[in-house]
Amino acid sequence: MLNEKGERELAYVAQITDIRPIEGYDRVELVVVNDGWTCVVGKGQFEVGDLAAYFEIDSKLPARPPFSDNEFIKKKKYKITTQKMCKSISQGLIMSAADFGGLFYQDRDGKLYFCINGKHFVKGDFLTQELGVTYATTEDNMRKRAPRVNKYAKMAQRNPELAKTALWKFMYKSQLGKDILFMFFGRKKDKAAWPAWVVKTDEERIQNMPWILSDKEPWIVTEKIDGTSTTFTVHKRKHSKKYDFYVCSRNVVFDTDDKKCFYEENYYTKMAKQYKMQDILTKIAEEGGYKWVTIQGETFGNPIQKRTYHRMDQDFLAFNFITDREGRWNSVKAKEFLERKGVYWVPILDTNFILPDTLEEMLEYANGESILDFGMREGVVLRSQDGTKSFKTVSNEYLLKFHG
Repeated sequence: MLNEKGERELAYVAQITDIRPIEGYDRVELVVVNDGWTCVVGKGQFEVGDLAAYFEIDSKLPARPPFSDNEFIKKKKYKITTQKMCKSISQGLIMSAADFGGLFYQDRDGKLYFCINGKHFVKGDFLTQELGVTYATTEDNMRKRAPRVNKYAKMAQRNPELAKTALWKFMYKSQLGKDILFMFFGRKKDKAAWPAWVVKTDEERIQNMPWILSDKEPWIVTEKIDGTSTTFTVHKRKHSKKYDFYVCSRNVVFDTDDKKCFYEENYYTKMAKQYKMQDILTKIAEEGGYKWVTIQGETFGNPIQKRTYHRMDQDFLAFNFITDREGRWNSVKAKEFLERKGVYWVPILDTNFILPDTLEEMLEYANGESILDFGMREGVVLRSQDGTKSFKTVSNEYLLKFHG
């Protein structure tokens, strides 16, 4: 689930919306979370309407109680993945308040509360930081997890001489004083700060928004490529005709080629040079009179993910083209426009797709062959015709094979 900043939350308070028997198995059942995710649990462990702590796939739990008290979690090395259990797809982990020594209750007004660690939570509250949940793999923590830093400490690091003065130390003792200092010295003015006009590229999964299936307007479907999210953008300087150029991963701005990158080689700046992104974006901005222009896409190939698409080198395919006046362009229009400039688009599978009525049908549609190499595709991304709405559906078959 994405938070208000577009960052993925791996753990949150969810509600049990359905419980289904599993044919041939008497001791377990299939629990549906928020009308989307399904998990295999012990029979009778939950009732419809219960609130619970839900941990999404790709999570890693801390090796401490109550997680370390669970032999199944320990056997999985505290990692939560997509699994085939009792002939059913089980995705994520559900734990009750009682598992944490807490309480689930309903007040006089009918409001439901999930109480753990001496705190009261309601449906939708995030638990990622509260419970110390991280991504299951080191590379995902480095590529996807947004850095959480103390902005006041960073301010002091950028102003080391001022931070030594008596006035600074006096003001730094109070929250009001720190806020006043931050007004004058806290804003990072160098180019490496995240470009404020760029929205991060994580798409919400269909399991977290099954209600969207009621939207029967035609959608544009593109193939989801398994790689690393990459952003290129230019922004016009104030009182100047020149444009600044930015290369970004999901969370990091690479203002220099030698800036530390998760990968042994910086594939983000490599793609920028390979496709002459600075020249292309600057020319688009100048000719269109734009304040800023952004291209977002996927860098993929060997060794970025297990799925290399039979490429020994890396390549880039765009999936978003965004300008300050129009916002995100229609995918078909953007593809035609950018490919004339030498920037290629992710495969478009359908331009008038009507969403099915059920989540199961949507998940089945995600399965299929990749247009790139006819191997298994990761899934699909769907965008509305006007570009304002989007979501992704990842193939469970793909997850079992490559991320299980």
